[in-house]
Amino acid sequence: MARKRRVQAKSCMPTARNSGYSDGGASQTNKSLKAWNPQKLSAKTDIGANLTVLRNRSADQAINTPIGSAAIVTSNTHTVGAGLKVFPKPNFQLLGISADEAREWARKVRTEFSLWADSKDCDLYRRNSFYDLQSIIYQGYMTDGDIFAVFRRKNPRQDMPYTLRLQIIEGTRVSNPQSDSMYVLSDPYGVEMRNTKTGNRIINGVEIDAEGAVVAYWISNRVPQDPISSGELTEWVRVSAFGANTGLQNVLQICHDTRPEQYRGVPYLAPVIETLKQVSRYTNAELTSAIIKSFFALFFTESANNSATLNDMLNDSGVEDPNEPVVDVSEYNLGPGTLNALPKGVDVKSVDSSNSQSTYDPFVTQCLQQVAAALNQPYEVLMKRFTSSYSASRAALLQAWEEYKLRRVWFARDFCQPVYESWLREAIALGRIDAPGFYDDPLIQKAWMNADWFGPTMSILDPVKDMNGSNLRVESGLSTREREAAEMTGTDLEENIAQLAYEQKLIEQYGLSKSVPAVLAGRDNPPVGTNLAEEGGDKDDE
Repeated sequence: MARKRRVQAKSCMPTARNSGYSDGGASQTNKSLKAWNPQKLSAKTDIGANLTVLRNRSADQAINTPIGSAAIVTSNTHTVGAGLKVFPKPNFQLLGISADEAREWARKVRTEFSLWADSKDCDLYRRNSFYDLQSIIYQGYMTDGDIFAVFRRKNPRQDMPYTLRLQIIEGTRVSNPQSDSMYVLSDPYGVEMRNTKTGNRIINGVEIDAEGAVVAYWISNRVPQDPISSGELTEWVRVSAFGANTGLQNVLQICHDTRPEQYRGVPYLAPVIETLKQVSRYTNAELTSAIIKSFFALFFTESANNSATLNDMLNDSGVEDPNEPVVDVSEYNLGPGTLNALPKGVDVKSVDSSNSQSTYDPFVTQCLQQVAAALNQPYEVLMKRFTSSYSASRAALLQAWEEYKLRRVWFARDFCQPVYESWLREAIALGRIDAPGFYDDPLIQKAWMNADWFGPTMSILDPVKDMNGSNLRVESGLSTREREAAEMTGTDLEENIAQLAYEQKLIEQYGLSKSVPAVLAGRDNPPVGTNLAEEGGDKDDE
């Protein structure tokens, strides 16, 4: 009896409610959420199983839609442009050399590196220089999610003493070898397989060991299912990621991971593929509608009070033809000052050929603003549409510049710096570059290989304001003149000073004492610090 009372008392206790997100985003009772049950699975499932579809759709958007192409081309233009240039920065304090010796060494290395980088011999296919390859690789990385560069060697020549060559491999050629006996039985998508010789797993063409470290890549001799080379048998070659003796990289994978245990990159347009496709369809539908309407001008219709006789409705054979036009349109003309007499009972209906859709522009604009936000590129920069004030336009450029600088750092880490280090090792081994202690200590080696990479500069709306900001950063010790010269104009400070010294001597040779451009132009008192915004800029900037 006592037990029954305890059970009844327990049943009367209030039910505890979950806390946190149970009544919010994790609610299973909310009508708007209970049928929404997505799953976040492993990177192999979320990325690897969908990689082929994502690549194909991303490539289609990058090729066949204006916005998809603009997103990748704009990022490529501002991140890489004509190519990132190396600025060697040896750590002279650690190396025990003077600053002047470090600068002289850096100048020599840049000259020697240009011998290899400016030549098409750096490309295994002998088609592009090192700087042109950067643009190709960056666009491939953005479109497919990743791209690969293989270090190859060829015999030196008299005009090219270096053996280093770069072979660029598109991401589609790195895949699992097509062998059913090697696939893991529990993998229905064919993402993972096993190398029976080594026991390692292969995930989307990337072979990893028991600890998950990358050990090799499987590269096919052609793109699988490529119809053009269908007569050639597809074969895969296992390329070690690192040298067996040196431990140096043999293959560079240019990509940016966003998840742990992720071995392949995700296309840049992957988050916005659906939106871009819908906007493209909507735009094509509106364009088609406008084109079709422009084909029609007038329609002739039969009015209700038509009093035409039976003979008027009969053709030459005396039989009524229901498909016969109300009038013969070849008898009437459209033109200025034209008079046309129509039969009795025939009306003319004009067609509005305009296709003004009041909702088209704001709707598409909102969609593209969401696309731009997802791609971390301001809408104004993505669409090349600067219709706001100077402050708003500059804010958009600054936000875009942060995105481009970040991707430049990623790209330089994945591609430019490893290539430079591989070239520098060969240059030192050949004796063309002197670097004492390079092979004695890894720390000394890193000190010699330290370098910065600079590329396209940010667009300048008001040069005077930007110059004042640059001068303040230098005076406050927040930056250096060398960095400011590289970031603002893409030039080398020492080269600029040497050229200015030469120009000053040339001016003095012709009897001029000042090198101010305004003086050379004939103005005695040139305006200093003229603010362009004050001479017609936006009011909100004054």
